[in-house]
Amino acid sequence: MGFQLRVAMPQDVGTIAALIGVSVRMLQAGDYSASEIEGALSTVFTIDSQLIADATYFVAETEAGELAGCGGWSFRETLYGGDAQVEKIEPERLDPKVDAAKVRAIFVAPKFARMGLGSLILRAAEEAAVAAGFRRFEMGSTLTGYALYLRTGYVEVGRVTVPGGGGETSEVVRMMNESAACDSRDGQGLLWPSQWRTPR
Repeated sequence: MGFQLRVAMPQDVGTIAALIGVSVRMLQAGDYSASEIEGALSTVFTIDSQLIADATYFVAETEAGELAGCGGWSFRETLYGGDAQVEKIEPERLDPKVDAAKVRAIFVAPKFARMGLGSLILRAAEEAAVAAGFRRFEMGSTLTGYALYLRTGYVEVGRVTVPGGGGETSEVVRMMNESAACDSRDGQGLLWPSQWRTPR
């Protein structure tokens, strides 16, 4: 199945939030308890409007226009979180000469899981960051996404416990990749930034 990417727009917030909720509840149930998931959905896994404002967050759609996944990157210091909970109130811009771009909030709709979509969104985020001058990448991975990111060249550099709603916490894995910028993996039909269509 082919997917098309475009930059997320403010009007996409509702459908993105719905996709995140379904994705987390169904695909992460094997790694986090139900209470951890609900706690994280009220804080960590919420929309980060800064990513949308910066035009660094993407949505992946099927040819029929169905939202299949989302994810992106950031040139700011925030590593994880959304409008309800972020690491810094006013995240500063990163220097691509010395800092790592942040890969952010990749989620896939359950019906499109295990089709390579997560890898495609990750690659799109890396490509866009490289175009902005970055050569290193950092992310805060869920336990569910950990194996995927290991396969794509990321290495674990530490783990943090992230506070969620209702007094719950979730474990997040800090991962780095310093080789993705020169990786020649094939996009397998993904439309790269120069080919992205104009939002409807």
